[in-house]
Amino acid sequence: MAAASGTTWQPQEEGFKEICGLLEQQMSPTSDKSQIWQQLQHYSHFPDFNNYLAFIFARAEGKSVDVRQAAGLLLKNNLRTAFKNMPPANQQYIKSELLPSLGAADRHIRSTTGTIISVLVQIDGVAGWPELLQALVNSLDSNDINHMEGAMDALSKICEDVPQLLDSDISGLSDRPITVFLPRFLLLFQSPHATIRKLSLSSVNQFIMLMPKVLYLSMDKYLQGLFLLANDPAPEVRKLVCAAFVQLIEVRPAFLEPHLRNVIEYILQVNKDPDEEVALEACEFWSAYFDAQLPPENLREFLPRLIPVLLSNMVYADDDESLLEAEVWCLVHLQIHYGQDIKPRFHSSRFHGSEDGEDDDDEDIVNMWNLRKCSAAALDILSNVFGDDILPMLMPVVQTKLSNTSDEAWKEREAAVLALGAIAEGCLNGLFPHLSEIITFLIPLLDDKYPLIRSISCWTLSRFSKYIVQGTDHPEGREQFNKILMGLLRRVLDDNKRVQEAACSAFATLEEEAAEELAPCLEIILQHLMCAFGKYQRRNLRIVYDAIGTLADAVGGELNQPRYLEILMPPLIEKWQQIPNSDKDLFPLLECFTSIAQALGTGFASFAQPVFQRCITIIQSQQLAKVDPASAGLQYDREFIVCSLDLLSGLAEGLGTSFESLVSQGNLRDLLLQCCLDDAPDVRQSAFALLGDLARVCSIHLRPRLTEFLDVATKQLDTSKLKETISVANNACWAIGELAIKVQKEISPVVLSVVSCLVPILQHAEGLNKSLIENSAITLGRLAWVCPELVSPHMEHFMQAWCFALSMIRDDIEKEDAFHGLCAMVKANPSGAMNSLVFMCKAIASWHEIRSEDLHKEICLVLQGYKQMLKDGAWEQFMSALEPSVKDKLLKYQV
Repeated sequence: MAAASGTTWQPQEEGFKEICGLLEQQMSPTSDKSQIWQQLQHYSHFPDFNNYLAFIFARAEGKSVDVRQAAGLLLKNNLRTAFKNMPPANQQYIKSELLPSLGAADRHIRSTTGTIISVLVQIDGVAGWPELLQALVNSLDSNDINHMEGAMDALSKICEDVPQLLDSDISGLSDRPITVFLPRFLLLFQSPHATIRKLSLSSVNQFIMLMPKVLYLSMDKYLQGLFLLANDPAPEVRKLVCAAFVQLIEVRPAFLEPHLRNVIEYILQVNKDPDEEVALEACEFWSAYFDAQLPPENLREFLPRLIPVLLSNMVYADDDESLLEAEVWCLVHLQIHYGQDIKPRFHSSRFHGSEDGEDDDDEDIVNMWNLRKCSAAALDILSNVFGDDILPMLMPVVQTKLSNTSDEAWKEREAAVLALGAIAEGCLNGLFPHLSEIITFLIPLLDDKYPLIRSISCWTLSRFSKYIVQGTDHPEGREQFNKILMGLLRRVLDDNKRVQEAACSAFATLEEEAAEELAPCLEIILQHLMCAFGKYQRRNLRIVYDAIGTLADAVGGELNQPRYLEILMPPLIEKWQQIPNSDKDLFPLLECFTSIAQALGTGFASFAQPVFQRCITIIQSQQLAKVDPASAGLQYDREFIVCSLDLLSGLAEGLGTSFESLVSQGNLRDLLLQCCLDDAPDVRQSAFALLGDLARVCSIHLRPRLTEFLDVATKQLDTSKLKETISVANNACWAIGELAIKVQKEISPVVLSVVSCLVPILQHAEGLNKSLIENSAITLGRLAWVCPELVSPHMEHFMQAWCFALSMIRDDIEKEDAFHGLCAMVKANPSGAMNSLVFMCKAIASWHEIRSEDLHKEICLVLQGYKQMLKDGAWEQFMSALEPSVKDKLLKYQV
């Protein structure tokens, strides 16, 4: 397959025919794809194989477009791995063959040319291919539609993939490439060809974030171009106009401010566009506007027109996937579908401390983003911004939709129920006087004949959970709560899987809010959930696990009664025994057991041994699979390790010191150390959570490798890597504090290393996770308590930031430990806190009530010590400068 001699490469007839033949066979539906693939791989070892592909793609006029395109796509894939190592002559040949194809007569060839060129630019930049830029400029200026479209196709792909390369200085060129191209793009907004208008606009839009100088200076022309294209006959162009306005309002709102009224008018108009994708892009504008924190008042006058549009767009479209699926389900719900396509689900690692973000469980049921969901999200945002002011515009429309009970209007009724759920948070005050009435209206809809009305009613009722639970302290409210509870439990056993999913999610939300209020109903709740457990197919089983886990978290020890355990545990244990260790269906079951173990406490003891042993086995087999999948007999998946570590944490938390008897039987300590050293952050995160739990309940088993645990935990606090692995650092920090309390002076070798990591975290707290700040402050205090002689000489460097962090922590045992450390340090080095006395007094004043008499006495002694140090009226002067609220709180310490 050697190349012909001479300067220009030429293909040999035999090689050309063979490769074309293989490409033709590959497209045949009956061919053996793997054999053809092996033969193509064999050819790829010849140095000029990619030259053949380029030749077939660019010049094989006698071959079908499909064969040529297949050659082009194979060439593109090969270039990603092979281009850098090709002989320069071959690189040059491929590039030279591609440029004439920009203007090919066939649209598919032009498009594939653009794709290959973009890949080459990603690999090799533009500096090494000066002919490319000139060819693109010539094509754009040629007035030949094929050349113009081919060049724009290539440029739009480059702009999408690597826009920064076009906004870079290139040696030998006086201007950056974008300076040459952008004025041409703007001119092409006026092209009579929709494809050119679309490609030129999408190319400019890619630079809004980068904002090169040429775009900044051409902003007026760009905006004029957008308004010119605003009512373009091509929907894909209108969609890009909306996308431009959404991006500009997000990142460069100042440019739009002079035109804001016009932009809002336009977005309002296209929010009703007959093309749903255009309307969806327009609808994104409303949330982007508020994310940019622009003045809400600019939108107020448009609300009477905007709200009806959003409501109208919340009605299910005829081709909505949920609608079609619900209708199909109604026809075939008696047939059992095995092995249906199940979306992957991800376990989130265990986290110690206050979570900053809340899980957003309010997402509608099917996960595809569409106009309906975007409109509901926009209404939710409007309700949070404008509150009850939107109700006079909204409620009459909602009431009209709800009052039309005809079969034809069911989608309108469903949208009205969705709207009530969307405004549940933002308009709660205005809805409050009518809430009992609204909820009374919604309860019967749980039994509506239309499954999507049943499912949305579950969701909307769950949005009012707080109100529903607060009402249980009077008889009418308790009766309403019971009706909703029973209604949701009936829907948990619905025949429609969409309704099952909505009901389980809504029930989990209600459980979280109701907590111990559920105790009297536990038996009937468990009966329904375990009935669902037997009825549900694979995908929805995970939602039952979640509902059971949430129930356990909500009612805690109430669950620990034989009559409840007899309903709950046998089906779960049977499932536990059925699922093999390598099956991902184990994840939600492991999570469910984690919650149950924590809730039952020592009541879980009779189930603990096999659960503990299985977790150990899973971790061992996965650690083996990581290095040798063949020996392990399974593929490595770290989520098995994460879930198992978290369940072991749940067992430690639930069983307390009796967990020690399980740990003493196995090699958990060595496995855990290996997990603490793992390269995956989520494995380390769960490993350090378990390390802290083990420190609490059986630290004696950690002692033989204590130094190694402390060293690896300290390394997680390296501030240079903090942002990427903040949750790992958080748990490692917490674990060090727990170990310090248990092992006392044995922690001294790492104390100063840890303190040197914690101080920068406290001093640069802005932008960091709230929990990490709290845990850093507590761990610093615990280290100071056990080793005051080591920490106190350095206290003046961190007292202010530390005391500020302590003042933000809620009263609990961990805060007590930290203040014991504060007192121990001050006792060892009183002058070290003198310059931070105001901050220390504020931290002391942050206590609502100190339950520990010992700590109360220690704080009294500390304050009295400073009172004696500050003589000649200095103490009185200091006290008079404190804020009155702080001064009042210090009175209880007898100063």
